[in-house]
Amino acid sequence: MTRLILDIHILQTVPPSNLNRDDTGAPKSATYGGVQRSRVSSQAWKRATRTAFTELLDKSELGIRTKKVAEELAGRVQALDPSLTRAAALELAAETIYTATGSKIAVPKRKSKDDAEDPAGESGYLMFLSDRQFNALAALAVEGGKGGDVKALKDFLKLKANKDRAKQAADTQHSVDIALFGRMVADSADLSVDAAVQVAHALSVHPVEVESDYYTAVDDRNTDAEPGAGMIGTVEFSSATLYRYAAVDVNRLQENLGSGGNDDRPVEATRRAVTAFLEGFITSLPTGKINTFGNQTLPAVVIVKVRSRRPISYVGAFERPVPMGENGGFLQDACEQLAKFVPDLEARYGLAGSGQGWVLRVGDETSALDVLGDGVSLPELLAAVGDTVVARLAPETAAVGRDGAAAEPGA
Repeated sequence: MTRLILDIHILQTVPPSNLNRDDTGAPKSATYGGVQRSRVSSQAWKRATRTAFTELLDKSELGIRTKKVAEELAGRVQALDPSLTRAAALELAAETIYTATGSKIAVPKRKSKDDAEDPAGESGYLMFLSDRQFNALAALAVEGGKGGDVKALKDFLKLKANKDRAKQAADTQHSVDIALFGRMVADSADLSVDAAVQVAHALSVHPVEVESDYYTAVDDRNTDAEPGAGMIGTVEFSSATLYRYAAVDVNRLQENLGSGGNDDRPVEATRRAVTAFLEGFITSLPTGKINTFGNQTLPAVVIVKVRSRRPISYVGAFERPVPMGENGGFLQDACEQLAKFVPDLEARYGLAGSGQGWVLRVGDETSALDVLGDGVSLPELLAAVGDTVVARLAPETAAVGRDGAAAEPGA
């Protein structure tokens, strides 16, 4: 089967903001092309994309990443058997999690002697399990530990067949976000999932200097005899035109969604995951200091390219920083720089015409990019990419492109 890879390139202008802070509270930055650029980490934008999934996908298709994995599982155990106490459900949950993943659940120290109840045990690191995996593990805990009998559950899970069932429950029916972003299970490497998505750190296409805002807050209860501020401080910020990039290995995504003994690898589930990621990644924003700056922008340019060999970033177009335009602004020159770079890159490497491409753009400043693909709106882009996924992955058309022609070898 010909591989299906989607490259997503975005230009997005962000006004004064602090989307992603470093350890000093300043906006993150990086040196590229010999100058300081504004930077937003890949982790920050992946988190924003995952948060967007709550509006794009059903809860049953999503996962939960938490150290409070026993508490989450215990709630589902109690839902299946309401006669169980919280303490009994937590014990059953901890034993089931340990058998399924190898992760021991330990009770943290109380934060206060006045805590109303003992804290639930936690795993030593963040565990990432799908909604359906939690439900399967809860059913297994109730089956083996009837009436809250932990000893009976331990004996039940010592049987190889039941131990295998527990491991399988944690390694089948992966959620969309696990299939996309992967997961690491330190105590059971065989349960780890390789990510189907690569997300680059967003970089400004031009040099950026961090600025500082001095602010004061007035005490509402002060009288005229008490002048002055109740609080003073500073917050650092920057503004930038960012180049954002991500790549989706659609074949790996399909494998992740169908792994662990599920051989049907549903094409429709893969299409839904791809379009959810595409919409979520395009429209989401990290929320750092967003109430302070209200930097609610959408991308000016989205370019999606189909590849069949490996992902290709266009960040090289901006190794030479984009100069400020004659009348200010960086977007128009960034688009012109990109419009020159991409055809040259693809011609030199024999990639010209090797795959489909779409361009979603806003404003006259972005018109130079019309040469890079078919012009579309966001709904049209999602529909076109979804159709391509189905055409490429469906068994009867596995190696056939959307137009019925054999997929070209390209990139």
